[in-house]
Order: sequence, then C-alpha cells, then structure tokens
Amino acid sequence: MHLLRLCHAPIVTPCLAGKVFFFAKKRKGARPMTHLFALSELPLDEIHRLLDEAEAFRSGRIWRPAAPMYVANLFFEPSTRTKCSFEMAERKLGLHVIPFDPERSSVQKGETLYDTVRTLEAIGVDAVVIRHHEDAYFEALRHAVGIPIINAGDGCGHHPTQSLLDLLTIRQEFGAFTGLTVAIIGDIRHSRVARSNAEVLTRLGANVLFSGPEEWKDETNPYGTYVEVDEAIARADVVMLLRIQHERHAETMGLTKEEYHARYGLTLERARRMKSGAIILHPAPVNRGVEIASELVEAKASRIFKQMENGVYVRMAVLKRAMEGRMEHGRMAEKWHVVQ
Repeated sequence: MHLLRLCHAPIVTPCLAGKVFFFAKKRKGARPMTHLFALSELPLDEIHRLLDEAEAFRSGRIWRPAAPMYVANLFFEPSTRTKCSFEMAERKLGLHVIPFDPERSSVQKGETLYDTVRTLEAIGVDAVVIRHHEDAYFEALRHAVGIPIINAGDGCGHHPTQSLLDLLTIRQEFGAFTGLTVAIIGDIRHSRVARSNAEVLTRLGANVLFSGPEEWKDETNPYGTYVEVDEAIARADVVMLLRIQHERHAETMGLTKEEYHARYGLTLERARRMKSGAIILHPAPVNRGVEIASELVEAKASRIFKQMENGVYVRMAVLKRAMEGRMEHGRMAEKWHVVQ
C-alpha cells in the first residue's frame, strides 16, 4: 500500500493511515489564554464547538502537536474517572504527561499551589489540569501564570469537564436541549456537578428540577426548581443522580444507607415510573443501593458508563483547545487517500 496525500496538506506528515489528523505548530505571537475554570464563563457557541470537537474525536479523528508538548495533572483530591480519563485523553493526543503526586511533592513541605504551578511552568510544562478541595482555587492563578489551567473540580464549586461530558451524552440521546426536563437528585448543596450542570442546562433551554434532602438544598442556586423526588423522576427526560459528598459535610443527615435509598434514591419501583425514553446519568463513583439500585446501574435506561466513555473525548477537546492557546491553529485534514 502507498499513501498518496491528504486532501488538505498537513503541516507535518503523519505516518499512520486510515485516520484524520489535526496538526499545529508552536505559536510565535500572543493569543488569549485558554483556561477552563467554569462553563459559566464560556459562551454557548464555544460550548457547542467543544461538543462538536468531542464528537469528531469519537468518530476517529486525531490531533497532534508538531513539537513535543507537556501537561501535568495536579490532583489534590482522590479521583478515578476524571484523573484516568484526562491521562487517557492526553496520551491519545500525543502529549507528554509529567507525573505529579501531591503526597510526594513539595506541597508536603508547605509549597503553595501558585508556586507549584509556576515551577511547572518554569520547567516547560505547557498546561496543567488541577483538582483541588478549595472552592475557586483558580482565582489566585487566573492572571498570575502564563500557561492554560483546566479545572478538574474545585471544592463545591465547578466541574466543567463533567458537565461537558453530561451535555454530550444528553445531546447524543436527544439531539438538542431545549424543552428537556433534567432532574438533579441528591446532595445538591455540596455538589459541583449540580452547580455546573444547572447553570449550563438552563442557558441551553432545558428545565432543571432539584430534589433531595431538605438539609442539602442549595438556596443560592437560582437555576432549578425544588420538587419531591417522585415528581422529579416522573417528569424527567434525564434523571441525574448525585453521590452523597461525605467528605464535604460538616454535619450528618442521620439516615442509614437503606433509609436514604428508600426516601431519595432511584429504587426499582421509582424507575418503573420514569418516562418512556428517559435516561439515567450519574457522575460516579456510584454508591450502589444508596442513590441508585444496583440493578439500575447498567439497566437499559442507564448511560452511566457511556458518560465515562464520553469523558475521554470531551477532555481531548478541552486539551486541544488549551494547547492551541500555546500554538498556531493546525490545519484540519481529511482522510488519507490509500491505494493498493
């Protein structure tokens, strides 16, 4: 087989066939910094563009920088899905991942987050992904560092890439957001997922319902209406369940897991009252038998593991956006022409 050419010539010739490539060169001039702190800071057209990019990656398109680029993942809270899917996305994009473990870093000697990020910038890291227990940790970094920062979750604040993967999953199912009813059920007050999703879904034209324990209502969130859990589940096109944020609670609710499940969880009985065509989402980790019956985690209506799959593609799109803040835009290439 001989590779002939790309329909649109790339900046750098790749060596793989049967794929679509995006290439880019290191930037010489200035371009607006492409941080991602909260979806509330992005216009809707940019959100749609990120979702379109994620779909392109899902369909097999590939993007590569023309020169080596480096990213560090700074996770100051435990994570499985977000951390691993960011690293998978980084490797799929051909980025070099710099290992960072807060427990074995100078953070343990009192180094500030700012000094940690500036150190990584100084040694040549091109972008950082940060999860931190402090709400809005990024405000101290926003104008103080010269590399893109991607927020992978800040305390009870925001979780933009989780919201993007939720949006992608919903769009794949329904095609649009206008007129959909999304019920967010559980620990609303302590959930950055609830806060991020309610804001962006409202802007996109969806109707947001909240439900959960009275003690965990968030009266400061203007983007949803509180209803009883049975009503929320019966009305919803999307049932979005939330994990109880035990690590953020100063108080306990005084319910056992079984009692919580009976009062506020998606039980088998409640699932039978869902609308035809409604889907189940959960940001995970899932507490089976608490916020959702174990049998429903992989039921026909569940898209929980589809969310996880979509997380890789969404994070590829976000990383591409961040890296292009450091580079010239690459040229979009069509598929390779291959002849026998």
